[in-house]
Amino acid sequence: MNINLEQHFPEYFPVQDPVLIFSLMLFIILLSPVLLQRLKVPSIIGLILAGVAIGPNGFNILLRDQGIVLFGTVGLLYIMFLAGLEIDMNDFRKNRNKSLIFGAFTFSIPMLLGVVVSIYVLNLSMISSVLLASMFASHTLLAYPIASRLGVTKNRAVNITVGGTIITDTLALLVLAVITKASTGELDTQFWIQLGISLAIFSFIVLWVFPRVTRWFFKSYETDGVAHYIFVLAMVFLSAFLAELAGIEPIIGSFVAGLALNPLIPHTSPLMNRIEFVGNALFIPFFLIGVGMLVDLRVLFNGPEALLVAGAMVVVATSAKWLAAFITQKVLRFSNTEGLLMFGLSNAQAAATLAAVLIGYRIGLLNENILNGTILMILVTCLISSIVTEKAAVKQAIVDNSQAPDLSEAPERILVPIANTETMEQLLDLAVLLKNAKSVEPIYPLMVVNDDQQSRGKIIESNKLLEKAKRHAAATSSDVTVLTRVDLSITNGIIRAIKDRMITEVVIGWNPRVTTREKIFGGILNNLLLKTGEMILVANFIQPVSTIKALKVVVPPLAEFEPGFVHWVHTVKTISKQTNAAITIYGSELTHSRIKQVLNEAKANVAVKYKVFEDWDSSLLPERDVAIDDLLVIISARTGSVSYSSYLADVPKKLSRLYEGSNFIIIYPEQQGIVSSNDPRLSPIPAY
Repeated sequence: MNINLEQHFPEYFPVQDPVLIFSLMLFIILLSPVLLQRLKVPSIIGLILAGVAIGPNGFNILLRDQGIVLFGTVGLLYIMFLAGLEIDMNDFRKNRNKSLIFGAFTFSIPMLLGVVVSIYVLNLSMISSVLLASMFASHTLLAYPIASRLGVTKNRAVNITVGGTIITDTLALLVLAVITKASTGELDTQFWIQLGISLAIFSFIVLWVFPRVTRWFFKSYETDGVAHYIFVLAMVFLSAFLAELAGIEPIIGSFVAGLALNPLIPHTSPLMNRIEFVGNALFIPFFLIGVGMLVDLRVLFNGPEALLVAGAMVVVATSAKWLAAFITQKVLRFSNTEGLLMFGLSNAQAAATLAAVLIGYRIGLLNENILNGTILMILVTCLISSIVTEKAAVKQAIVDNSQAPDLSEAPERILVPIANTETMEQLLDLAVLLKNAKSVEPIYPLMVVNDDQQSRGKIIESNKLLEKAKRHAAATSSDVTVLTRVDLSITNGIIRAIKDRMITEVVIGWNPRVTTREKIFGGILNNLLLKTGEMILVANFIQPVSTIKALKVVVPPLAEFEPGFVHWVHTVKTISKQTNAAITIYGSELTHSRIKQVLNEAKANVAVKYKVFEDWDSSLLPERDVAIDDLLVIISARTGSVSYSSYLADVPKKLSRLYEGSNFIIIYPEQQGIVSSNDPRLSPIPAY
């Protein structure tokens, strides 16, 4: 029975005041997941059911007006964009053939089963049957936020499902375009030529032009986080619009935009945090509520024919998607949990299905029973998708965490001494990028103040700077603990902080200027290397770390025998994974084989090239090998260590002379013990 509040309170319902509408939507977004969590109902289902209740087919509290449609469209595009953005591109490339397999199954099986049922059960014509079958073939990644929340988006089953989604949705929407043209008699050679050319132009603009424009923008406005977010959002919707112009659905455009911008937005960056926060807090819930508003439960009471059509559609859509996931699971030898995860993510019908049924109904290929059955199918498949994905993702998260090395047990603590406001944000971004996602330890920005007559004023200034550092790092959802030390020397203050906090890594800035005092007594970095054994990274960035295209890693002979060898290899791997930058390692063949072993043991899906290099005397690398968007990583060593040689003392001078305008990091791997202060003094190294 439909309870319409407009009949009893016509002056109040449906709500027309835009401020009240927005307020009600926010309260629904806030409360419906909280209330239904007590019943162990996934939050996505709560939002859909809330849309059913408040929509025009429920209590008629709100109309599905242009505002809700607009926000819902943004939410749908956001889901697809996040799906492309959160993909591990190395895993995606590795699994692209598997994505093709799943995409082929999850398209062809629903198409075949849909055509048969439509002709022999629903008594539709061939052209109507093909159109209805294309609706079964497509799906929406409605439950993707569940997989993201439970941390399984990097699982191979999720990667393959996302890749298969783009394949099956593209094919399904192409079928829709072809059927539409065929019904009007416009399906000719010109249509195919125009479609091919438009798709080629779209792909070139989004996949080639967009990344270059975005990299230029990030370099030009590297400190303006709000501008970065607005720019990315504009690129996403421009891509969606260009996809529409090319003859495909906007959701395909937003997904491709996510793939194109993926290398420029590290997963632990402030920008990624802003994108996820706004989408999950506002736009995606609006979309889910809007889907619920479409559901009309009265179709269940429109007679046996309506129930037969709706039941047949639900059974075909669900069974076909399950069969596709099951066959893919067996072919690729996945676990049962991974198979269920693929089914859960690929079962929900929403965006492309709505587009197809509305167009088919408008041109007369689909009747009212099919329209009503589609709405019911959307509700049921969304419910099944959410429940199955939630249960499978929980099981898979447990399996993944038990198989992966538990790096969170390692006391990873990163210290970032700050002396220059201009490089502060870059150093913090690097520290956040290096931080293990499973680690519960905070990042430690540090300000050391000389103990003199001006120390009080300097402490006040340093606290202001540290608060700025804290706000910047907090934008990534990373915990930050700011430190201030008052000491007779900056070096001693840093060393005290390292000991007090049991620091494992120190990220320090590059300073090409060497004072006379440093030439005589040694600089801050020299003294740190002499008195501490922790890994130290000296960083110089001329552009945001997210815009790095490739890592050029230069490794000295015998580096594989250092105690910190495995640690710095994992550090380089982490930078590559976060920035999607390919790695080229320059070193001896023996070093290469050991690095390959470490990466294989870590199951690191990163693109690595190896080049033999031993000519340290002439240059670090040939100038042609280092491009403007490359990050040069020099593996150095402390005096007296196994891999130390006299040419390493000249590395800073060569960097200042040859690579001052380049991005580079000098890594000093940790030693098991502190180097004796009686060792011959290192040559002055310009840093900090």
